[in-house]
Amino acid sequence: MPITEKMICITCPMGCSLEVTHEGETLLSVDGNTCPRGAEYARRELTDPRRMVATTVKVKDGIHPLVPVYTASAFPKPRIFELLKTLRQVELEAPVEMGQVVLANALDTGIDILASREMPRSSQ
Repeated sequence: MPITEKMICITCPMGCSLEVTHEGETLLSVDGNTCPRGAEYARRELTDPRRMVATTVKVKDGIHPLVPVYTASAFPKPRIFELLKTLRQVELEAPVEMGQVVLANALDTGIDILASREMPRSSQ
C-alpha cells in the first residue's frame, strides 16, 4: 500500500517541500523538487538516512573543560544517540589539535570523529 509523506529537502539552500510516495523503501514518486537532487535525497532518506553530528567531549588539563567535535562524514541517523553515549565516555588529554581524530571508526561505521578546534594545555 503506497504511503505519501512530506519532506523538506536539505541538500541545498532551496529547501524544497517534497511530496514523496513510497512502498516501504521503494520510492514511487517525488513531487516538488526543483532539481534532481531532491529525488536522490528522498531515496536516501527512505533507505539510509544520515546526518552530520557535532557535539563536545571532555578534555583533561585543557584551558576549557570541553572541546567541540564533529563527524568526518554523515553518520547513520538511527545510531546517533548510540554515538553520543559513546562520546560521553571519551576524555582527551590536552593539548588537542584541530582535525585530530578523537574517535576512529566510530561504532564500526568507518566514520571518524574529529576535533573542530585546538585546545591548548592549561598553564597551571
